[in-house]
Amino acid sequence: MAPRATAGWLLDDARAVMTLEPRIDPVTNLRADLALVAAMVPPQARVLDVGCGEGELLAYLAADKDIDGRGMELSQAGVNACVTRGLSVVQGDADKDLSDYPSNAFDIVILSQTIQATRNPRAVLENLLRIGARVIVSFPNFGHWQVRGRLLLGGRMPVTRALDEPWHSTPNIHLCTILDFVDLARELGASVEHAIIVDRFGEVHNARARPRYANLIGVNAVFRLTRAALE
Repeated sequence: MAPRATAGWLLDDARAVMTLEPRIDPVTNLRADLALVAAMVPPQARVLDVGCGEGELLAYLAADKDIDGRGMELSQAGVNACVTRGLSVVQGDADKDLSDYPSNAFDIVILSQTIQATRNPRAVLENLLRIGARVIVSFPNFGHWQVRGRLLLGGRMPVTRALDEPWHSTPNIHLCTILDFVDLARELGASVEHAIIVDRFGEVHNARARPRYANLIGVNAVFRLTRAALE
């Protein structure tokens, strides 16, 4: 089944699953950012979830959207949890193992809250675009006004809800802004089909309409990309 193509549908679905407390979505029982990702996945798609954790998103998509899902997870504990759920998940490192996947193997490839923790985000995204017809990426936005303000006024690496660990223990090694991510996607020949940001109040906004404003107020961003050749 082809995905409904309008940004309006995505925003309606996204608003339906968001609350003012952007932690757990009461409709899907997913983490709120995962609920936004799920809203961008069409039914019955072939899906690869890279960095799938304990498989919450894959399990939800299999039950709610009848997807054919696969996963890759770095931690053995996460893989074990996925297998317990009955999910098809292998242990792997996005920086090393994506090159083993054949091109055009999936309709959707998901990388949720992970790209900033990879050693080579450019190579990872390039592989995702090769493997999947469409790629969904979510990440914390380092361009948010609170991050800018705390760095400018405090002179220290900021700690926020989305970036909630101090600099010495955070897994995030390549933090970026929404504008940075858009630039990288364009460099790799990808087009932004849909872009949604969530502000600090849990409100959802279309990031394509006003990207610089989105870069200022967005705490988290969710992008769906497609290779230019598909246009």
